[in-house]
Amino acid sequence: MLKKTSLHSRHVALGAKLIDFGGFEMPVQYEGIRTEHLAVRNAVGIFDVSHMGEFFVSGPKALELINYVTINDASVLTPGKAQYSAMCYPDGGVVDDLIVYCLGNEEYMLVVNASNIEKDWNWIKSHNQAGATLENCSEDFALIALQGPDSVTLLQKLTDTDLEAIPYYGFQLGDVAHEKEIILSATGYTGEKGFELYIDTKKADPSVIWDALVRAGAVPAGLGARDTLRLEMGYALYGNDLNDRITALEGRLGWLTKLTKSHFVGRDALQKQKEAGLRRMVVGFHMTEARKIPRQGYPVFDENGLEIGSVTSGSLSIMTEMGIGMAFVEGTDFTPGKQIFIGIRDQHVPALIARPPFYKKKTS
Repeated sequence: MLKKTSLHSRHVALGAKLIDFGGFEMPVQYEGIRTEHLAVRNAVGIFDVSHMGEFFVSGPKALELINYVTINDASVLTPGKAQYSAMCYPDGGVVDDLIVYCLGNEEYMLVVNASNIEKDWNWIKSHNQAGATLENCSEDFALIALQGPDSVTLLQKLTDTDLEAIPYYGFQLGDVAHEKEIILSATGYTGEKGFELYIDTKKADPSVIWDALVRAGAVPAGLGARDTLRLEMGYALYGNDLNDRITALEGRLGWLTKLTKSHFVGRDALQKQKEAGLRRMVVGFHMTEARKIPRQGYPVFDENGLEIGSVTSGSLSIMTEMGIGMAFVEGTDFTPGKQIFIGIRDQHVPALIARPPFYKKKTS
């Protein structure tokens, strides 16, 4: 039996195509992926991402636990700030990527991927020797993502909170559409300006907020557009571009791996790998021929025809109309511009390694 979010009836009423995603019945599209993608890039789209998990970690040992199980340095966070991070196994493979929110002194919220809620919860509990207070509130929270260049203007009509005063990866508690105590977080997964609204369903009704945002002009968007949007930015998707067989360094998370921390799960393995040099890596690439679209699982070859890896994520970039993707490949040269070949229908189709994002907005 698939789980349903608190906004499920809204998706049914809108005629969404529903699929199984992480054990939830979720909308993959409404009017169509292209329409929804363009709405986010050019105006404002709204996503139900209530399937994500929310863990609360509190008490005098909260920071100690979080810094032990995550690769970034949570000690730099102050109340009202959030941080992208990840958890690793002792061998450096990725347990999950997540966002850490500092709600107050000795109080944090961890937001994890839907398909990993149970695994992540058990992993964190198993490392809680310090005795931090843990609470899994995943079933009590709804999460609405409002994304696009018009998101601030639209949302500002429904809240007294000064949204312009919230910096990127900052957040405030405020009211939205007269619903109380909403976490307004300047984060997202699309590369556009936007907010993610964390709603405690014991205190507020997410349907009221959803309806108000849609009435104000937000275009409902499904997981299909969410995937094409994130891929244009080169954002990783756990299960595709990150997993337990890909280390944080191989998965392009070196920029947030703080090896200067004295100790965290996976640190020793990642330190050794960094010193030895990477022999495998997730790389971005774009096709050089029109109408050639890479898909997850397609093989990747070098210039000599040797298979060196496979595509982890692939699609057509709606904004550039170019095939784009990410691939986990072996080698020592991951330089942007290096030619590789993608196996598409028994053909070795040329592509070039490229550093994401694959789409950049023109500035006037």
